[in-house]
Amino acid sequence: MAIAWIVVGVLLIAVELHHLALYVLFAAVGCLAAAVVAVVSPDAIAAQVVVAVVVSLLGVLLVRPRMSGLMLRRGGHRGAGVHGGFIGNEVTTLDTVGDADNIGHVELAGERWRAVSGSDHPLPAGTKVLITGVQGTTLIVWPADGHLPVDLQGDSSS
Repeated sequence: MAIAWIVVGVLLIAVELHHLALYVLFAAVGCLAAAVVAVVSPDAIAAQVVVAVVVSLLGVLLVRPRMSGLMLRRGGHRGAGVHGGFIGNEVTTLDTVGDADNIGHVELAGERWRAVSGSDHPLPAGTKVLITGVQGTTLIVWPADGHLPVDLQGDSSS
């Protein structure tokens, strides 16, 4: 049973390295603590489970807040999630970007992404825009200077 606890612990460490949320790390430490119990007492499966759960919970409740605080103070990982990291990036429209019925495209990190105008006014190709949101695989953009193109501003008030 010790080998099973070690395998699960290593797999959980791999998951933690991908997410860096410091939750799964303590589940992995709990599994490794259960592996130690399994070596000492292979038949005490209930004790192994209790040790895994208690060590995991103590890590999450007592150690994680301190580790998270240290990481933030030292400039550690501050990821905004899968798409949240795109918000605030300045990109350029590749074609006319309109509302949800007239989806256009922008270039982000060398790739072509679907985009819609957050103002619902079309933005011509070549416009510098900021990503202000993400809906699925579509970016919501607004002109980087905060102003709609001059020829469109007059049309919106009529």
